[in-house]
Amino acid sequence: MKSGGSRASRASGAPGAAGGKPDLATEITASLVVFLVALPLCIGVAVASGVPAELGIISGVIGGLVVGSVRGSTLQVSGPAAGLAALVAETVLEHGLAMLGVIVLFSGILQIVLGVVRLGRMFQAISIAVVQGMLAGIGLPLMFSQAYPMADAKAPGTPIENMAGIPGLFADILTDPQAMIATLLGIATVVLSFVWKKVPGPVKRVPAALVAVAVGIVVAALPGVDVKTLQVGNLLASVRVPGADEFAGLTDTAILTSILTFTVIASAESLFTAAAVDRMHSGPRTRYNTELIAQGAGNTIAGILGALPITAVVARSSANVQAGAKTRISRTLHGLWLLAFALLLPQVLALIPISVLAGVLVHSGWKLFAPEEFPKMWRQDRGEFVVMTVTTLVIVATALLEGVLIGLAAGIVLAALRMSQTVIRQHIEDDTAKVVMAGNATFLRLPQVIEALESAAASGRPRIRLDLTGVTHLDHACRNQVEEFTAQQRGLGLRVELLLPGPASPEPATATGAGAGAGAGAGAGAAAMEAAPPGPAPRSTPTPPPPSASPSPPGPDAEWFYLDTRPMPGEYGHGYEDYTGRPPLVG
Repeated sequence: MKSGGSRASRASGAPGAAGGKPDLATEITASLVVFLVALPLCIGVAVASGVPAELGIISGVIGGLVVGSVRGSTLQVSGPAAGLAALVAETVLEHGLAMLGVIVLFSGILQIVLGVVRLGRMFQAISIAVVQGMLAGIGLPLMFSQAYPMADAKAPGTPIENMAGIPGLFADILTDPQAMIATLLGIATVVLSFVWKKVPGPVKRVPAALVAVAVGIVVAALPGVDVKTLQVGNLLASVRVPGADEFAGLTDTAILTSILTFTVIASAESLFTAAAVDRMHSGPRTRYNTELIAQGAGNTIAGILGALPITAVVARSSANVQAGAKTRISRTLHGLWLLAFALLLPQVLALIPISVLAGVLVHSGWKLFAPEEFPKMWRQDRGEFVVMTVTTLVIVATALLEGVLIGLAAGIVLAALRMSQTVIRQHIEDDTAKVVMAGNATFLRLPQVIEALESAAASGRPRIRLDLTGVTHLDHACRNQVEEFTAQQRGLGLRVELLLPGPASPEPATATGAGAGAGAGAGAGAAAMEAAPPGPAPRSTPTPPPPSASPSPPGPDAEWFYLDTRPMPGEYGHGYEDYTGRPPLVG
């Protein structure tokens, strides 16, 4: 069986397992499609990140030739991503372009370490609400920041400042004819990106971004049009290898924080994309730890060359799948086409209007923001909606890492509250105040537990019965509170019966006189209630001791316990399922 399973695993991971023998012509065609999608995105992400366009192309080449050749995710395509553009721009603004290489380099090394210790799947344990909130928090600022390059203007700075400056931007556009032309080009690019897939015929196979770039080049070449175009230099000259001064910056806490932020966000985005791409095809599944090592290798090389950070990108990956790719050949070749284009035809890049690239990124930002996901989440789960919204707002108001951490904390709190569902019932019968608990009793429900206990003590009855046999989890805080209450009431002369959950475990006899109540009978009572079916408790038949055991008579210090085996009144039921149907009296 083991060898058969191994053969099955090898078969599933083999190239072409998705649909028969791979076709080299199809792989080459798919690589060209991915190249056409990646080219404007690589350049646009670089411009949005505030770095030379050549660095975006270098990262795209590394994403294809390095990450694409590693056997992690077969069809996923990597390169510079719009999701990291705002983070890179902020980092470059704060620490300078020279430090970017060091940050990306050590982020890559950290990714490799995480993959080697097999923590790749750890990122799958993150709440989907936090993930969607993170993407929305990335997409919303990206749209507002790229609204300025769409008008050949410079963004003020932070997301809040960018949003506040939009009215002034509109006023400037209306008074500047060239800014108006640039804005119309950007708007046309956004509209084209949304409607291009609805165009009939095979022409819709051409990427919308590439069509927009072609249209922009034609318009920019018209007489009287003076819009800003891309400034492109020598690809090899743009390489910036970090030096000793840059490595000395590792003593700065802010640099270390940036490394951690890049690692978490780039890893999470890559592995979330891998899961999404796996749903697009029936081929080999992603090996998460291997893919994380591949992403780390790519970022390590990108950092050495001073380029942009690399992560998996949904747009390129989906284009690869839709083009019919079955193996890693297509995503690897697309990096080769990027390198050849940048080396042989750099003058073509200088004809592309900046506003068109900004329009491409505005469309990418809208897809990241995904406003339709908010009402959808509200309908599905309002608690998760709150987590998603909080994550987005905190990212927009502060920074990416802070927003993700607060979102994770909110998700954990929500999960803890939902796991701490405690039903508490109170009932007075004759001379006994009865408190019955069911569910998970944790410290989060301690106020309700204390209120119920105090209410039972204030009832004035000489006996208190605490039935916790329906509790599936009793944490230390609640258990300690119940035991302290029991000891306190026994000290006041009340008879307290305490039935705890779990198997029978005799409680040390410490109370005397009127305080006798629960003691050793607590564990036995719990076991009895667990085994007994709903309804009146059957009369038990004494079991004689084994021949080898000789019963010892009770000593002078023995305690006698009174256990009321009568069932609760019918309207209170006997089990946890009977209590969940009615609103609790306490809590």
